[in-house]
Amino acid sequence: MLHLYDTASRSARELALRDPGKVSIYLCGPTVYGPAHLGHGRATLSYDILRRYLEWTGLEVRLVSNITDIDDQIIKRANNENRPWKDITTKCEAMWFEAMDGINVKRPTDIPRATEYVEGMVAMIGELVDLDKAYATNDGVYMDVESVDDYGALAFQTLDDMRAGGGEREVVGAGQKRHPADFVLWKFSKPGEPAWPSPWGEGRPGWHSECVAMSLDLLGEGFDLHCGGQDLRFPHHENERAQAVALGKKFANHWMHHAFIVDGEGEKMSKSIGNVSNLLDLIEHYDQRAYRLVLLQSHYRSPITLDQATIDAAVTSLERLDGFAARTAGLAAEPDDDVIAAFGTAMDDDLDTPKVMALVFDTTRRANVGLEAGEDVAGLVAAVHEMCAALGLELSAGSDVPDEIAAQAAALDAARSAKDFGVADAIRDELQAAGWIVETTKDGTAVRR
Repeated sequence: MLHLYDTASRSARELALRDPGKVSIYLCGPTVYGPAHLGHGRATLSYDILRRYLEWTGLEVRLVSNITDIDDQIIKRANNENRPWKDITTKCEAMWFEAMDGINVKRPTDIPRATEYVEGMVAMIGELVDLDKAYATNDGVYMDVESVDDYGALAFQTLDDMRAGGGEREVVGAGQKRHPADFVLWKFSKPGEPAWPSPWGEGRPGWHSECVAMSLDLLGEGFDLHCGGQDLRFPHHENERAQAVALGKKFANHWMHHAFIVDGEGEKMSKSIGNVSNLLDLIEHYDQRAYRLVLLQSHYRSPITLDQATIDAAVTSLERLDGFAARTAGLAAEPDDDVIAAFGTAMDDDLDTPKVMALVFDTTRRANVGLEAGEDVAGLVAAVHEMCAALGLELSAGSDVPDEIAAQAAALDAARSAKDFGVADAIRDELQAAGWIVETTKDGTAVRR
């Protein structure tokens, strides 16, 4: 049974399924006003790994991930650049999926957009107003957090704690709010801003409402898992949960949050490493699998430092794994049962991917040693491929070598057999200068990209 750390209970517990054999997951998606950055990559890859593992175990996964295509940041950029806001969201959404495809993230089952759910959000907010759980002011409609008994559960604070911790700071809009923590559900639009009709006046929904409307509509009450970054735990996820609770709805059964990418001082980082400032840069400069491997070698709840050395080490590790795939390309068997059992045990323990990758590299080492000794290692080889495929880390055996390059590799072997090592070294240098990785073993020379 898969056990995941649940933020709400602050414990690792079984991911209980509402419907046998099916998993319902909601993942907070991007606000499309700029390119996908490295922090976005950690989020999507972390849950892509989870999804692929669940599907590998035979479960049917329905993953809903939204697109926020109306937001203050979008409007701000549109105004600054004197562009239509829809032009920004359309182009940035296309860039988002180009980046996701580039790092081999599977598309969500459903991709709802905020602008498609405005009518539903207006209806939901209306219910909250009718229940006296929300109220109108002169700048919008606000949620009354004091109407939710356990507000602050995901923040690990009570309302009294929040009030006591607020000090003397000024709270925007506090003069009309019933409580300083009350949050906006509907914002009245300023002249020239995008607007939709509502009973309270033209405006647009607040950010915290869209995910409630979408998740309950597409996944239904009591869906299995709600995911996102630690920075979304409060206030975003808490405010989602509060609306559902206030409506008398059963919301997510389990809450999963991943940690940040940090810089050398431990601060959250979402920008540049070396010559990489976003995911599209990463794909351009490095093997797209490198970032996935970095994340697999780190636990999803632990902060990671992403720098040049980290990426370079991942690229080197991938070259070794690809070399292993090339050397063992002719072997076929069922995966070794013991290795696969150990893989499942580690993954079921709160997705312990660092232990899994240690298992992958140890199994690779054992297979290489056995191969040199003439042992049957086909089961170990198959297990390596099975584990990597389950994690979305596809290995390359380098089978797409052009005939002329294969001929050079054969000439290198012929020179070595004739003990003409000067010629062999010259051929090796020429192949490497052309971008080929050259590996020579007792069985001959293999080349790959």
